Amino acid sequence: MENEVIDLRSDTLTLPTPEMRSVMNDAVLGDDVYNEDPTVNKLEEKVAAMFGMEAALFCPTGTMTNQLAIKVHTKPGDEVICDQLSHVYLYEGGGIAMNAFSSVRPLAGDYGKLSAALVKDAINNPNDIHQPVTKLVVLENTTNKGGGSIYNFDEIKKIKKICTDHGLILHLDGARLFNALTETSETPKEYGEVFDSISICLSKGLGCPVGSVLIGSLEFIKQARRARKAMGGGWRQAGGLAAAGIYALDHHVSLLKNDHLRAKKVGNLLLAYTEIIRLYPVETNIVIGELPEDREAVSFVAGMKEKNILCSPFGKNLVRFVTHLDFTDSHLDILESRLKLYNTGRTS
Repeated sequence: MENEVIDLRSDTLTLPTPEMRSVMNDAVLGDDVYNEDPTVNKLEEKVAAMFGMEAALFCPTGTMTNQLAIKVHTKPGDEVICDQLSHVYLYEGGGIAMNAFSSVRPLAGDYGKLSAALVKDAINNPNDIHQPVTKLVVLENTTNKGGGSIYNFDEIKKIKKICTDHGLILHLDGARLFNALTETSETPKEYGEVFDSISICLSKGLGCPVGSVLIGSLEFIKQARRARKAMGGGWRQAGGLAAAGIYALDHHVSLLKNDHLRAKKVGNLLLAYTEIIRLYPVETNIVIGELPEDREAVSFVAGMKEKNILCSPFGKNLVRFVTHLDFTDSHLDILESRLKLYNTGRTS
């Protein structure tokens, strides 16, 4: 226990539970490029039905599902509106330019969340040949760089109306959407009614080893499947991975609340025993702490690592801790004891 590493760098670090491994091992397999893997088909049908949408496509990563959506929804020279902190803008390798040849209009929202007013003001005049044609709006819920912040669904509906009024398409990067749904009263089907396409991730809070699902209309998914093949994302006997996704949707969504409760406790411990002076609002499983101006994040992260606590630098003076399925109450107790020791060494 003394040498056990408390790894809070990301919720992507979860390992399959024994029960998940069992269903993965027993999965019926086929060739998904031929649409003949029955377990992949079952996962896609399950997710589409959950959101009340026509079809779904199982992919290796959330970056791929987002990039497929942007590529299918736009043509070269179009413009994509998103928040300046959004994953599609910051963390997908310039994929919007590389894959869709589209321009990006990054906006300064609130903890990574856009408002209807911001979106409306950013729409270009379609008759002005000097400007790219605004085509797509991408929202992220919850927001990674915003500290797991949750959109107000009424604001999403206002953004949808703006999109409808201006002929724009609305996509959701829902990598951690189930974290949001755990804390609000909305249902997946309500989200399916508002968005033209949705990406959900299975390998973060839900604890799968890999995989994300893209959801939309039959025609959209048909085009996305073709684009996935061109990107090298067609896979063969992927049913074992799909089985993990089915298991996670059936058994792990209800456990996300525990991650959120522990995240709040982690935040309180960081304020009590470290140099962190302020936290972003802790709404779900992401804790972002702000350090004093003269304390750089990389140095703080190195100090945590000496105590076998792993976290991530998230800016010059920002650090991120993420709770997840493999972080338990006993780990929380260990974290507290180590932070107390860290504090003693810091103040002695």
